[in-house]
Amino acid sequence: MRLNPTGEVPVLVHDNHVICDPTQIMDYLEQNFCDEQTPKLIPEEGSTYYHRVQHYRELLDSLQMDAYTHGCILHPEITVDSHIPAYATTHIRTQIGNTESELKKLAVENPDLKDAYIAKQRRLKSKLFDHDNMKYLKKLLDELENVLDQVETELQRRSEETPEEGSQQAWLCGDFFSIADVSLAVTLHRLKFLGLSRRYWGNGMRVNLETYYERVLDRPTFRRVLGHVNNILISAVLPTAFRVAKKKAPAFVGATLLVGLIGGATYLAFIYFKKRLLVS
Repeated sequence: MRLNPTGEVPVLVHDNHVICDPTQIMDYLEQNFCDEQTPKLIPEEGSTYYHRVQHYRELLDSLQMDAYTHGCILHPEITVDSHIPAYATTHIRTQIGNTESELKKLAVENPDLKDAYIAKQRRLKSKLFDHDNMKYLKKLLDELENVLDQVETELQRRSEETPEEGSQQAWLCGDFFSIADVSLAVTLHRLKFLGLSRRYWGNGMRVNLETYYERVLDRPTFRRVLGHVNNILISAVLPTAFRVAKKKAPAFVGATLLVGLIGGATYLAFIYFKKRLLVS
């Protein structure tokens, strides 16, 4: 909370820089941690692919992943083959309910941060109210349909550009793995985890998207890095893990750890392991 008054994760601290916005963090890493062994994820501005990559990056990053995640936990009836165990769903629901009172408690314990904690509590209350609203959730899931339709069309264009059998398959924006692919890969992986994949691909629906996700899963680095990131969500429900995290960083993470992990684990994984996605 002292690093980011909004109480959101992730936060990057490097040298004298404190960066709280996920997009700005990604850009900072891209600009400052590239070398000959690490291909760039963002094409040079003005290049043929730059605007295409930026368009899909912004489109995919605008998706409300925290709403999908909270919604599927609060309303498991909308999911099919969710990877979240029933016991975990029940525990997470309880923890989410306790977070509001925990924030109020932290506001009392940290008077210098009182306003920040109270503001966080009010934002969280409003957000969870929306995410528990089936009408609102249905609207978001329908909008996701439109986004994935655009992605499916773009993937079909890539397929038509490389029609020769045995030729190297392209990714979302070209023959290179870009930051837009990172956004798409983690989005699909979370949807699969939540039990929403059958709604959006498979059984002859969005076949390019289905093939794309299978290719992503075949990448050794994806399995090594993001293959375990969804386990963060499950481990977050363990009381011991929750208490340890609070003990180590009460002013920064505090009671918002659970909700932050639920909504932001994808960003955390990307930021920490960003460059490894490109290997092999």
